[in-house]
Amino acid sequence: MASKEIETLVQALSRLPGLGPRSARRAVLHLLKKREGAMAPLLSALQAVDEHLATCGICGNVDTTDPCAICADPRRDARMLCVVEDVPDLWALDRSRLFPGRFHVLGGRLSALDGVRPEDLTIDRLVSRIAAGGIDEVVLAMNATLEGQTTAHYVAERIERFPVRLTQLAHGLPVGGELDYLDEGTLAQALRARRPVS
Repeated sequence: MASKEIETLVQALSRLPGLGPRSARRAVLHLLKKREGAMAPLLSALQAVDEHLATCGICGNVDTTDPCAICADPRRDARMLCVVEDVPDLWALDRSRLFPGRFHVLGGRLSALDGVRPEDLTIDRLVSRIAAGGIDEVVLAMNATLEGQTTAHYVAERIERFPVRLTQLAHGLPVGGELDYLDEGTLAQALRARRPVS
């Protein structure tokens, strides 16, 4: 039987997505065996992120700087804006390296069942960004779920009065699928086949 401290660490890791109790126990055993090579760097990295963690005041991304590295990158096309539900979706699309523009994180999706209303999301901030000018295209990259498509429709209605090209990811994405779980090939196809919102 492990000590109380080790069991507490196992329980903490098992609450992470994708890790159950058995996987967490294996991870803890690895960290204990490789204390200098694995545990010390992990502790250092966790502490550094904890001390510098910030939410980007422009797009809503999570980073260690504000503005985030994406918003601060002068090579990004500021005329293209991709709207996503949450940070994992932004990271998934950015990993594909196919979208040259910037992002806007809504912070969730509209859901009557969960009580998520438009004012609970950053839709007003999105409208302000578009109203400020300089954006030619807005890509709606919501998940292919009922709530995601409802959110995309609502956002489209809110920004239809602005002179921007409004597109959405192609429906080659699997219905019920979430961007964070898709491979780069699927994301690449969806970005290439984006189309205007009717």
